[in-house]
Amino acid sequence: MFVIQEFCGIKMLINCRMPPVAKLSAMKSILKILFFLVLQSASKTSHASRTVPPEKVNTDTSFTNLHLTKNAVDAFIKDKVVGAVAGENIRQFYQSRNFQYAWLTEEGLAEQTQTLWGLYKQYQGFSSDSSLYDANLDQQLEGLSSGEESLDLNGQQRLELRLTAFFLRFLKYAYAGKVNPEKLQWHIPKKKLKPVDLLEELMSVDDQNLDEWLPASTGYIAMKEKLIKLQQLRSSDWPVISLDDPGVLKPGDTALVVKRLKQRLSLLGDLPLTDTNAIYDHDFKSAVQSFQRRHGLVVDGIVGPNVMEAINIPIETKLKTILINMERMRWMPFKPAGKRVLVNIPEFRLHFYDGSQEVLSMDVVVGKAATRTVIFSDQIRYVVFSPYWNLPRSIVRNEVLPGMARDAGYLDRHRMEITGRRNGLPVVRQRPGAGNALGRVKFIFPNKYSIYLHDTPAKQLFDRNTRAFSHGCIRVGAPSALADKLLENMPDWTSGKIAAAMASDREHWVKLTDPVPVFITYLTSWVDESGKLNFRQDIYGHDAKLASHLFDQ
Repeated sequence: MFVIQEFCGIKMLINCRMPPVAKLSAMKSILKILFFLVLQSASKTSHASRTVPPEKVNTDTSFTNLHLTKNAVDAFIKDKVVGAVAGENIRQFYQSRNFQYAWLTEEGLAEQTQTLWGLYKQYQGFSSDSSLYDANLDQQLEGLSSGEESLDLNGQQRLELRLTAFFLRFLKYAYAGKVNPEKLQWHIPKKKLKPVDLLEELMSVDDQNLDEWLPASTGYIAMKEKLIKLQQLRSSDWPVISLDDPGVLKPGDTALVVKRLKQRLSLLGDLPLTDTNAIYDHDFKSAVQSFQRRHGLVVDGIVGPNVMEAINIPIETKLKTILINMERMRWMPFKPAGKRVLVNIPEFRLHFYDGSQEVLSMDVVVGKAATRTVIFSDQIRYVVFSPYWNLPRSIVRNEVLPGMARDAGYLDRHRMEITGRRNGLPVVRQRPGAGNALGRVKFIFPNKYSIYLHDTPAKQLFDRNTRAFSHGCIRVGAPSALADKLLENMPDWTSGKIAAAMASDREHWVKLTDPVPVFITYLTSWVDESGKLNFRQDIYGHDAKLASHLFDQ
């Protein structure tokens, strides 16, 4: 006789004649068998469907039931020879989404694929960079988009993985830079992108928010817009314009060449073309001054040889200059929060930012071509008032020793003193006070290049338009204003106290409570705060070297 008994919530059919101990043992055995069967069934279901969403692919973000296998990913990485870093990024990306497809759905190409390909086509269009071009991939996507091509399972898997590998290459070239900056004496740490994070974010970005996803600075995006606009002038007639004697035009003059210059400045965006007469009027003067300002020329409204040289620069040359500097902008790290100082060597200018706001700007003097200012970044940690100047060995060898040989009073007349000897040369320093080569204050960011910012007694150099005169350090035009801005978070250092420290004959070091990042950069083209496209001379020849890597491959 059998009866139904319940054990742990499960009803079982048991022989009633069995002893109680045997009944309990039988129930436990049945439970073990049932538990094993449940596990086996769950395992089969899991391996068969792979529909359980991973942590980063949930019911809101999942858009397809297509999945890769780990073996397929590993085989692709091995076959493609994508490199260890790219291979690990691909593996990590698919593991994070439970190996669900990212670029394909059951219906064809996913929306994200169209977004990626649109970004690539735009980049290829404005950069003319064909190094990423893959004819087979391009044709395959065109065929799938038009419905003229279909893929079997193996073809789907391979296309899916090829698109992910393509994304990683595109991300590097378009947003991190294709040239290694260290090869070009650029020692600012390169921007670090997080490819897997950016890839995962792209999966959920729509077209309206695409600009927020782009891993690019506002300066880079502004340059791209200017580049695309300037490319429209490629088909324009761009002959060399020459001035008649005496080779100068000024307000009030009348000449046929004024008409041609007005047309040229209108094309370049400096002059709203309201008339095409030959009179050098007020509007034309304003346009000339705008052009001079954008090109780092003396802003006097007079058209002379320097203006004519700049106005005759071919469009293709300007486009290459923009592309060269966009590559540098790709290298630049993302802007740090808070305060930062940026020195642009070809601009001969220092900019002080607090967040996104420029709060101070001043002229600077940079190194001569023979003693170039180094491109690097660091943190300003000290303000030194009334500093000693510890002369570099090269200056001691090339200037001080010959001066001492000619004049026994050389050291006294230059307020210098010998404090010892090192490696066969005297160690020389100049005392604080009037005439000190560092002026009344210096700003220290300890570095292996011995570069720093400082005041100077040679104020007349700031009247020059081109200011490359130093031995490599950077002389600032408004040292007290810079000191005040750096010390504004230290209440004890009032403007009066700063002035007194600068007027002292005793050196005084102040350690900043919050070090301020400083970037010594080299940009010969950029878009300024007012939205104007700027150009400067390549004073150190860095553009030519970078061009050989970008365009001569």
